Amino acid sequence: MKKVLVANRGEIALRVMKTCREMGIKTVAVFSTPDRNALFVRFADEAVHLPGNTSAETYLQQERLLEICKELNVDGIHPGYGFLSENAEFRKKTEEAGVTFIGPSAAAMKVMGSKLDAKAAVMDYDIPMVPGTADAIDDVDEALRISKEIGFPVLIKASAGGGGKGMRRVNEESEFHEAFDRAKSEAINSFGDGAVFIEKFVTKPRHIEIQVLADTHGKCLHLFERECSIQRRHQKVVEEAPSAVLTPELRKEMGECAVRVAQACDYVGAGTVEFLYDGEGKYYFLEMNTRLQVEHPVTELITGLDLVAEQIKVARGEKLSIEQEDLRIHGHAIEIRVYAEDAENGFLPDIGTLETYQLPQGPGIRVDDAFEEGMDIPVYYDPMIAKLVVHASDRNAAIQKAKLAIRNYHIAGVKTTLNFADFVMNHDAFVSGDFDTNFVGQYYSGQMPGFTESEDMLSALMASHFLNSSPTKEAIETESSKSNWYANRI
Repeated sequence: MKKVLVANRGEIALRVMKTCREMGIKTVAVFSTPDRNALFVRFADEAVHLPGNTSAETYLQQERLLEICKELNVDGIHPGYGFLSENAEFRKKTEEAGVTFIGPSAAAMKVMGSKLDAKAAVMDYDIPMVPGTADAIDDVDEALRISKEIGFPVLIKASAGGGGKGMRRVNEESEFHEAFDRAKSEAINSFGDGAVFIEKFVTKPRHIEIQVLADTHGKCLHLFERECSIQRRHQKVVEEAPSAVLTPELRKEMGECAVRVAQACDYVGAGTVEFLYDGEGKYYFLEMNTRLQVEHPVTELITGLDLVAEQIKVARGEKLSIEQEDLRIHGHAIEIRVYAEDAENGFLPDIGTLETYQLPQGPGIRVDDAFEEGMDIPVYYDPMIAKLVVHASDRNAAIQKAKLAIRNYHIAGVKTTLNFADFVMNHDAFVSGDFDTNFVGQYYSGQMPGFTESEDMLSALMASHFLNSSPTKEAIETESSKSNWYANRI
């Protein structure tokens, strides 16, 4: 594999390209008009403009990406996370085009892309499951009957869902009909699939996930766990490895369970098996993410492995060079997602220019980002600025290092979640390890509007910003002289 196209943007594109460069692999960036001067574009060996602003116009253009692969003699595609990373159709197309997809098979993606199919796939592998329905359910009265049998509270969940979309917690019978209709409607709008199912709601759940790595020669390993319970809108904002609550025995048991999940779908590459943990030693399989996770750096820091490098080696058909017994946990790592959001105002996105942007530095501090001072936060994409990751000898030392790094991360021009992260690092519940996914709602006073119920608020905010600040066509053409990458394609 001599040349890889990174079918993504921002920090993950840059992070993949850095590993490729270390491995002597050339990289090709693709970029939208708002990303024309982004760091990942400048870092790549070659870059091709995708005319347009939105993801649908650019990074999701499957045929155009494959055309570029052919034009530039690309050997492999790394999808990063999001966008096309779990798209089984695109995975099939890359194979048909003779390009190596750095990730699992289309079959594995398809099975694990549906929560119901995933449950069915692991049924015979001794995997603990949350009490609930095994199949999609359309009849609201039947769904209510089952929910009463399980016992409230319950969760109504979209089968094809993710990121909290199509998910409703129902505390009592009187709320059920409205919640069921809303969940189905949102599932259709978000995923084009209205299938929903019912699960028992675990009242004090922790979100614990296991990193797995499998090659094409039958070997599958687990790389320990990540604790991802600090969330807003069902999306993670702070992750750490290892978890503060797992015993060595439970860690081994959950790791072996995750390996069986991967084996259930003949998984190849890096993937993540997600569990709910109830704090009493019981855990339940949630889903498998068939891609690299945003929070993969904490696993890299405690294991000493480069997961992107391992992905590429597996895609090249190489055997994993390590055994399960070789793996050890070295210290503790914490990742803080730094978003351009106003945490005190319900985590609303705050789009603008990075007037000041100074990174924290020092031993055990890693920042995965794709910005520099003076750049704008694009209105069209996820507002994550960076991932601030720290590593220390133990959890307490990692927390102290995280607090120091937060204080030395200087950003002006947009509001960020750094203050919220500082709040988390200093809170007794987090420091003690006694917390769950309800942390934000239980302890943080900032408003939390439900975007899953009212995304028009977010759309209106972004539209307003775009109308007031988007560059004109003339300005874009003037800026083209700043980019040396395939200017004739722009």
